Amino acid sequence: MAAESSKKHARADSKTHEDYMQVENALKHPSTKRAKQIDSDTPFNQLHDILEKTRKDVKPRNVLHWFRSKDLRQEDNKGLHAASQKAKEGSGGLLTIKQIPLAIVTAPDRGTKSDKVLEFVKQNDVSHIYADMEYEVAELRRDIDLAKKVQGEKDLSLDVLHDQTVVVPGALRTGSGGPHKLFTPYHKMWLSVTKDDSSLLETVPPPEGNDKSVSKQFHKLFDTEIPELPESKQFPSKEERERIRSLWPAGNEAGMGRLKHFLHDKVATYSAHRSEPAYDATSRLSPYFSSGIVSVREVLPETKKFNQGKHFDEGDRGVDSWVREIVFREFYRQVLAITPHTSVNLPQNLQFDFVEWEDDEEGWKKWCEGRTGVPFVDAGMRQINHEAYMRNRLRMNTSSYLRANLLIDYRKGERYFAEHLVDWDLSNNTQGWEPSYTVFNPVSQGKKCDKDGDYIRKWVPELESVKGDAIFEPHAKLSKAEFEKLGYPYPHVDYAESSRRAKARYKQDLANADP
Repeated sequence: MAAESSKKHARADSKTHEDYMQVENALKHPSTKRAKQIDSDTPFNQLHDILEKTRKDVKPRNVLHWFRSKDLRQEDNKGLHAASQKAKEGSGGLLTIKQIPLAIVTAPDRGTKSDKVLEFVKQNDVSHIYADMEYEVAELRRDIDLAKKVQGEKDLSLDVLHDQTVVVPGALRTGSGGPHKLFTPYHKMWLSVTKDDSSLLETVPPPEGNDKSVSKQFHKLFDTEIPELPESKQFPSKEERERIRSLWPAGNEAGMGRLKHFLHDKVATYSAHRSEPAYDATSRLSPYFSSGIVSVREVLPETKKFNQGKHFDEGDRGVDSWVREIVFREFYRQVLAITPHTSVNLPQNLQFDFVEWEDDEEGWKKWCEGRTGVPFVDAGMRQINHEAYMRNRLRMNTSSYLRANLLIDYRKGERYFAEHLVDWDLSNNTQGWEPSYTVFNPVSQGKKCDKDGDYIRKWVPELESVKGDAIFEPHAKLSKAEFEKLGYPYPHVDYAESSRRAKARYKQDLANADP
């Protein structure tokens, strides 16, 4: 087994927000014309086509599984299982864990990964390479590059399997034959196909250990040390490292323990309280999904068992509501596969790339620090800075405030989330940040979702003593003297005025857009 190592998304100190003003990095993207070219012949389809030529009938020797960033587990790992089965057909070994060596192969940059893998393959007499598919453009192009090189190798086979989703992206199609682009019909069809074909929810076992002789043959690989993380990926302090690790314990067992706790103690109230951040109503499994430590297929059969064998939409209302959120995760991967330009810093609706955004450095800094003067938004930003997490309702409100009320390029906020969320996932994050005419009202949203203000009081302690509805807009509800005594800032912008400005800007710039 090989695990890739290269610079990807650095975790930054949440206190040094000036670093994020380097917009040339955060906002870099190809033209909309190039985006259309990418979409017309997707890397996803290109990889599928070339894999037909790289799955070769080669006599098994040593077999390699290449771990990626979303399949870091032994349990229910399709690529790892396929590699294990292939290794059993020959006399060689499986290079992985459990009396199976884990090799850390470090590539200095993206462009050298396939060369590094081939170098490792030749050094260790590997006949078969297995991996699980990733759906982002850069990752698909990496696999296409490897596949083209494997094509020219007579005694080497490559297979990349679908593992992240229950249903293969692009497989659920409309009556006219195209892939679903709207969630509601996708969700309905997903429920139907998973009910009709129970094999979609089946898991595969962990790999079996190698023969003891493999330990001697690959003793150097067994001694491989995990390299130190670069400074840019280190936690800024020991206190933060311990806090985040305590909040999000690592490992498949920890993730499945959370599932058990959620089903038995929380799911009954999930539907009613999922959008209320003061309630501990969610599973908090998203980091385990996004890192590949727990597979969706592991979770769904356990959920169905809890649902007394009924399908997800036929029993417990909380189960139905929660599984719907998991299906969103699958849908977003379908969107990513069929509109790949969304993974290269462009909106799904390319017209929004023509919006003239504001360069509001003070507003950006206040948003990052949770000091915009809008309590519901500030509470969400302070939570993400402390816990590396916030609930979906807050993600929608904080992102709306940045791209609409502040009129700051949504891509900067998208990057901030990428660098701070423990459950960051490209397809989920980009779809969540997709710009639109919808502008959330953080005051009415706060009253609806945090009706007693408990969430705000927890994360914005300056407002802890504020009573009643004043908690949602203290500058408007309290006297000037009362408000200024709190030590909380006035709103950076007026909500109503800034909403009108955003909608007018969108209307004007999209009307003139020519993607």
